[in-house]
Amino acid sequence: MAVSLNTIDEMTRNLHLPKNLMDSLRDDLSKIKVTKKELEDIIEKTLESYNYARIEPCEAAGVVSAQSIGEPGTQMTMRTFHYAGVAEINVTLGLPRLIEIVDARKNPSTPMMTIYLTEEYAKDREMARKLAWEIEATHTSHLGGISTDIGEMALIIELNKKVVSQRDLTPEQIGDILESELGVPVAIKGLTLTIRPANESYRELLQLGKNLESVVIKGLKSIKRVVIRKEDTIDEYVLYTEGSALNDVADLDGVDMTRSTTNNINEIYEVFGIEAARNSIIKEATDTLREQGLTVDIRHIMLVSDIMSVDGEVKPIGRHGISGEKASVLARAAFEVTVNHLLDAGVRGDVDELRGVTENVIVGQPIRLGTGNVKLMAAKRT
Repeated sequence: MAVSLNTIDEMTRNLHLPKNLMDSLRDDLSKIKVTKKELEDIIEKTLESYNYARIEPCEAAGVVSAQSIGEPGTQMTMRTFHYAGVAEINVTLGLPRLIEIVDARKNPSTPMMTIYLTEEYAKDREMARKLAWEIEATHTSHLGGISTDIGEMALIIELNKKVVSQRDLTPEQIGDILESELGVPVAIKGLTLTIRPANESYRELLQLGKNLESVVIKGLKSIKRVVIRKEDTIDEYVLYTEGSALNDVADLDGVDMTRSTTNNINEIYEVFGIEAARNSIIKEATDTLREQGLTVDIRHIMLVSDIMSVDGEVKPIGRHGISGEKASVLARAAFEVTVNHLLDAGVRGDVDELRGVTENVIVGQPIRLGTGNVKLMAAKRT
């Protein structure tokens, strides 16, 4: 006979399990019919699995995580670029990408966004294409041919009618943007735009030509290219970008920000906050290792992401971040730029209390190692 929900609550109430695991267990049990004997077996197996997953007291969790990520890292390829599922979009993979993640680079070498769309845009390719043109940087050269007329001391832009129409622009709009960006008048005659420098000199004309190349007529400056792809698994169009500007994309109609993401962890931190950045570190590191055919227990990666984000901001693991902020002078000196650390500590009169692993190894003392390790002292009787 199947047990009632009250019986399930009663039998699971005093289990020594984390709240999220307890809630998940109760939720799963409420969806199926089980006898009392089966319920007892499920609870026993759950407790057994949970206790097996816990680390032993005083286990050196940090050292184990370091070797568990570092050893597979030695097998990773050094190649920088690879086509990752999306044609025409290059992304950094392998060891270079893993280094980018733990270094919390402000500007990754190949930033990329995956932009999911709202229902209206996701099912219609034409709507998705219009949104792509709102995102992709449209330069003057994309809209037609540019030539230099030395005799007239002018730049001539012959607009392509089809391209201008596709991108939902007019010659007048283009002229206004160019005038605003270049600071010189633009003469418009049909699809021909003529631009002359303020002072008629060859040098000024060349400089004007260079400035013209950098003007963004439409879209976001940092987005070089947008690829539209039909994802069969979810039956909708998804945009993949070369370049990242998550904050700017959030303001556009048709973008589903609940699913859209970027491989730039610092952008995720600025837009969504530290918890989202922490999850992004876990996802990016796991995906990078998995792409190389390497399996690392997610808890090792979670420990690294926790250390990087524990202070409420994303910090790199290196001398400019976590390693450089250690309280121990000797531990900091052992990592990088040894002389600088020792000189600075000497000037400040720092005292090293030798509480960590590295500094005790340096001076030849026994180390205090182990997560959860405590120092016991006898209390005086009063």
